[in-house]
Amino acid sequence: MALRNALFDLDGTLTDAKEGIVRCIQYALKKMNHPAMPAEHLMWCIGPPLLPCFQKLLQDPEGKRALRALNFYRERFSEIGKYENRVYPDIPEALDRLGAAGIRCFVTTSKPAVFAAEIIEYFGLADYFLKVYGSELSGVRSNKGDLIAHVLTQEGLRPDETVMVGDRREDAMGAGMCGVACVGAGYGYAAPGELAAAGVECIADHPLDIPPLLARLSHGVKR
Repeated sequence: MALRNALFDLDGTLTDAKEGIVRCIQYALKKMNHPAMPAEHLMWCIGPPLLPCFQKLLQDPEGKRALRALNFYRERFSEIGKYENRVYPDIPEALDRLGAAGIRCFVTTSKPAVFAAEIIEYFGLADYFLKVYGSELSGVRSNKGDLIAHVLTQEGLRPDETVMVGDRREDAMGAGMCGVACVGAGYGYAAPGELAAAGVECIADHPLDIPPLLARLSHGVKR
């Protein structure tokens, strides 16, 4: 494929958002009178849509209590949690190199778009991206496949000219649903073996690995 477009996940790919996400989950669970949970037991919640995570944490298949917890999460996240975050070292340089190579970059995250845009702006990354795409607060397009399909349609992107860069299996699975290749961000939050099992084309162990890996994909070299 002649690669022209790169879709970037946010948490675990562009920024290390662990502190903010975990603290907001802990805050929400406390508000729900749920027993305290240490950070290491909540790492699996970073990346996937949060409503199903709260359903599992609260053993709430119908989702009513989970929705209340999600609202508590957003209560803290909108004021504090979104700033408990940091850009991974060398992400700006990696994005600079992609821009110099003519790659058009878009943020494509399951996080609500309103929060994602604020984070990208606050941490000085806005100039690297043509647009920030995310889910709606209602949960619409929180599924990564639905979101990627939406980006392709809205921007008129060809799947065979586009790659998804993300750190969780949801990124790879969503990309696969849309006929888009996926590069795994191995420095993010995936469990050992998760990205390979999900079918990524290759894995970037460091942000500066991303530009050469995308160049290889553009020339038909997958691994």
